[in-house]
Amino acid sequence: MTKYNAGAWLVDRHVAGGRGDAVAIRCEGRSTTYAALQRALWRVQSLLKGIGVDAGERVAVVLRDDEDFPAIFLGALRSGIIPVPLSTMLKGPALAEIIADAGAKALAISDVFAAAVPEIVAGAPALEHVVLCGDPAALAGVQVAAQIHPFAAHTAADPAPVAATTAESPAFWLYSSGTTGVPKGVMHRHGDLQATYETYARQVLRVGAEDRFLSVAKLFFAFGLGNALTFPFAAGGTAILHPDPPRPAAIAALIAAEAPTLFFSSPGFCAALLDAGLDPALFASVRATVTAGEALPATIHDRFAALTGSPVLDGIGSTELLHIFISNTLEAQTPGSSGEVVPGYEAELRDADGALVTAADTPGFLFVRGPSAATGYWRRPEATAAAFRDDGWVRTGDVYVRSADDRWTFLGRNSDMIKAGGIWVSPAEVENVLLGHPTVLEAAVVGARDDKGLETVVAFVVAVADAAIDPQALMQHARREVAAFKRPRRIEVVDALPKTATGKIRRFELRARLERSS
Repeated sequence: MTKYNAGAWLVDRHVAGGRGDAVAIRCEGRSTTYAALQRALWRVQSLLKGIGVDAGERVAVVLRDDEDFPAIFLGALRSGIIPVPLSTMLKGPALAEIIADAGAKALAISDVFAAAVPEIVAGAPALEHVVLCGDPAALAGVQVAAQIHPFAAHTAADPAPVAATTAESPAFWLYSSGTTGVPKGVMHRHGDLQATYETYARQVLRVGAEDRFLSVAKLFFAFGLGNALTFPFAAGGTAILHPDPPRPAAIAALIAAEAPTLFFSSPGFCAALLDAGLDPALFASVRATVTAGEALPATIHDRFAALTGSPVLDGIGSTELLHIFISNTLEAQTPGSSGEVVPGYEAELRDADGALVTAADTPGFLFVRGPSAATGYWRRPEATAAAFRDDGWVRTGDVYVRSADDRWTFLGRNSDMIKAGGIWVSPAEVENVLLGHPTVLEAAVVGARDDKGLETVVAFVVAVADAAIDPQALMQHARREVAAFKRPRRIEVVDALPKTATGKIRRFELRARLERSS
């Protein structure tokens, strides 16, 4: 097969094409050119070779969104080593469990997370090396079984060879966000990154070298990896990185300072920005906003489009498909809908028996096929067989309907659908109604058993700033807007909704909370 390496494709060709001086990264006021980024990849390759990490072995990545992340991630790819980015929101024991599952030989970790290193090393026996990015003093005096290597002390930046990989070679793993509680290692190939660029980024977003990309979703998440690494570097554009956890005020300041042309967010963060009362002029540079992770309610879509004065493109993607495969477009946005199938992908609905659902507006389980599909789950043969079919179709676990004009609308995860009074209820539909009330910022709807053992609709809601939610008034609002069997029978006002590191609501935690209180 033809030699191909994703790390080289994303960086080297810009330098070879005479664009080495173009800015690849902006982070906290610093600029990194493509030529400097290439040298950083060589430096990483030299370090990994020096500590004995070979092609095919894994390096766990627990890094902030700064210059070190793309250097480590792409440098590993360039050497044929498999980087495994992990959530920076996880604690030491949870990280150790995943790193042990991955069998990682090395760990690259930012200094701000150094306190977790002893627990990680103790819980991941195959881990031999820790590469500390940042201040070497963060691990001064720490005694662990693994060897500690300060990245700052490694200065070699001589040209390093590109591994003899192909588009089909193993490249990187991403652990699923765990909305069902158990993360799984999703294995991707070198060609998968470019596939998301050629399909979604080029044909839907029409990205170019002039674009500046700002993502609320972090790089360890499949959505953020595409937004802030694959797409900007593939296009020769600029990634605007924000190392700290996203907060509305900080992101607003970053938009003002860096003037992004493309803004990527979760629906919940869009709601938070709306709640912050921002000046619409702040978004003058933004030509489009992209949302994913949860379905974007129509009310939030309309309000955010009015705030920014530009298209808001909601879509659906997954870790298994790497990025968005159904999306609204720059030309057409249908509020409350995921849009249409992205060119290069196929989608279909199937019933519980696996038969095709062809009638319009009829719910079915969503299956997708496309060029960025993962090869399966690491050491999970049963889960792999359930999700990845031999003919290339991937079962997403989502329930959708397709309209007669081919617009696709999310109803809920398979496990999140509610059967109230013998009739299926979509959590997304009820949540959209609740969000239409002026006091509600966020909503999550789950099913719970009443004292008769019947499933009922329960809503958890978060209030907008400086507002109080009256559950009875909200009940009356729902009574006016939805059929009786869909109305919440109970409303819980909470300060925040439990979410994964990637912004998805952990509905199983809400159901567990209800079970404990019953």
